[in-house]
Amino acid sequence: MDNPIRSNDLLQHLPLILAGPILRHTEPTSVTVWIALRQACQVELKVYETQGDELLEEVLLEGQRETVTLGKFLHGVAVTARPRQGLGLTGDRIYAYDLQFRLRSDSASDSASDSTLQSLEQALCSPAFPAVNISYFAHGKPTFALPPDRLEDLRLVHGSCRKPHGRGFDGLPILDSLIAEFANQPRHRPHQLFLTGDQIYGDDVADPLLWAASRLGDALLGWEEKLPISQEPLQVLTPRDLPPGDRASVTTHQAGFTAGLSHKQNKVTSHLLGLGGVLCLLSVGLVAGLLDSCFTFRIRGKARSSAAMEARDSANAAVYPHPLEGAAIAGKYSHVHHFDDHDVSDDWNLNRAWCLRVLGRSLGRNTVQNALLAYAVFQAWGNTPDQFEPEQSGGNLLAAAAAWSASGGTDEQAKAAIAQWLGLPPTDPQTHMPRFVQDGAVLVLDRHPEAITWNFTVHSPCHEVIVLDTRTWRGYPAEAKATAPPMLLCPQAFQTQLALPLQAIADSSHKATFVIAPTNLFGLKVIDWIHHWHLRRNKVFATDVGDSWNINTEALAQLLLTLFQHRERVVVLSGDIHYGSAIRLVHSSVETQAESVLVQFTSSAIKNEEVITEVLHTRLKTLAIARKNAPLDGLESSDGYGGMLGQTSGEAIAPSTPQLVLHLRMD
Repeated sequence: MDNPIRSNDLLQHLPLILAGPILRHTEPTSVTVWIALRQACQVELKVYETQGDELLEEVLLEGQRETVTLGKFLHGVAVTARPRQGLGLTGDRIYAYDLQFRLRSDSASDSASDSTLQSLEQALCSPAFPAVNISYFAHGKPTFALPPDRLEDLRLVHGSCRKPHGRGFDGLPILDSLIAEFANQPRHRPHQLFLTGDQIYGDDVADPLLWAASRLGDALLGWEEKLPISQEPLQVLTPRDLPPGDRASVTTHQAGFTAGLSHKQNKVTSHLLGLGGVLCLLSVGLVAGLLDSCFTFRIRGKARSSAAMEARDSANAAVYPHPLEGAAIAGKYSHVHHFDDHDVSDDWNLNRAWCLRVLGRSLGRNTVQNALLAYAVFQAWGNTPDQFEPEQSGGNLLAAAAAWSASGGTDEQAKAAIAQWLGLPPTDPQTHMPRFVQDGAVLVLDRHPEAITWNFTVHSPCHEVIVLDTRTWRGYPAEAKATAPPMLLCPQAFQTQLALPLQAIADSSHKATFVIAPTNLFGLKVIDWIHHWHLRRNKVFATDVGDSWNINTEALAQLLLTLFQHRERVVVLSGDIHYGSAIRLVHSSVETQAESVLVQFTSSAIKNEEVITEVLHTRLKTLAIARKNAPLDGLESSDGYGGMLGQTSGEAIAPSTPQLVLHLRMD
């Protein structure tokens, strides 16, 4: 590639804030805001009540925390504010938060200087980006509202896969309009956002986006990562040595990723491999604005099918908002992010065969570790801030990540500690394969007992959210072939992730229970037929056989029974499959005659319209299968596919409890 970019030339365009602020875990007694910065700082967070356009003077919650150094010019922090005097927040107010940044200085004489202290407004600006508005009010601060006391006032936003260069329109900017319309109405503006599908497509990045992410990532880290690639003659390769559009062979044959199998090598020609690139793409589109304003994209000596293709890729890559535009949207409601397979690579942990194929190869394991580390620091830290306190598992991970980066990626002891705290399985010294342990009748990837956990719960006065980790706690049938569909939760995970959280609140009669299951419980029957056909032919990677719950009926039955034993009203939010559906299931107990209701909302992609999905799910199904259920209020149909922003009332959950769910379905 030509046109190398020097770090100083690149970074002079950037403000102090690289990504964020993003409002993360919020409860009446704690508010967490995540942010990525260009310099090391002590970040102070304060939360205020508002009245109209005025910011009331009393500080309700406050907190501060030092950033963690992830690179020479990349410093992250999730800072949590807690009550000053034991008073918490309520669901009927509009609150605002403010941030201040005290820059670390190498000179003791500068430590008290006013020049080392920046306000939120100053940190968002630079000579290249002189102004940005992240508020709907005259006081200029980002605002939010907590979930209300009454279930019928709850407003949730749910979206799935978002591929920058995918077909169709991007639905995420609609959120800005939703918030703006009800900005001063705490009961009507969105309270939480659930992203349940692929947030990035790390295995299929648009060439211009990968080019920019690789260069920006290296500049922010201040060093180039050495990839464990074996080749003759022996030489050290970095991500920049592997041009965008020319990575299919190394990712398929040396890393072992399955996305390039079944004649789909075009899907892995621009696979992410280095840590810097993943960090950039996870940071709410940090790269895209710079791609347009700072860089000229060219590939030397690489044939393109046409100039139109390059123009298309560049235009599609730019659908990610500019970093400051992203901040304007992202800081105004609580985010609940969770990974899916394309955030690492297609089919991630799909079955035991994938684990053996990828985690048994140095490059594959290294890429998975980079993806999980980026997710842990940029998202899991905000989801579960308590486990990232010093001396906790997440705190130990942050310390190891800082040590590894400080060494320029050469500290092997720190790298091994990162793998341990991320929960990656140790490698058998004889076979070099990942280790599994027995859990009942299934095998589970081995891990350190104190590794961080990816599942978590969120509580409010009117609802509870149980977020499942169905990727790293899968149970692989011990007596079946390696490609057999797994239990998406092994027996141990059923207990810790589902049974214990459900038992924690004995009286849940006033609540609705939301379960975040990144892959759907129920799907189209025709998809099931296709999956079973591929399973018989051992072609499981072509159609993700094993990623849906209903392909393993034993696990699905256990999930439903566990939910119905403890709850009468359950809403499952899922995504991943690129078509939207709504399914209502009624369960009647033979012993107690009690009736429970489960509703599954599967969100179609925020941006990734696919022709095959539209043909199978919309055109063919409409012609061949008559609809048996009446449409739900506000949705196209009870199992319809649509490029629309829909909503459904509480009739889908329980006739006596009206509720509004904003269901983001943009294809």
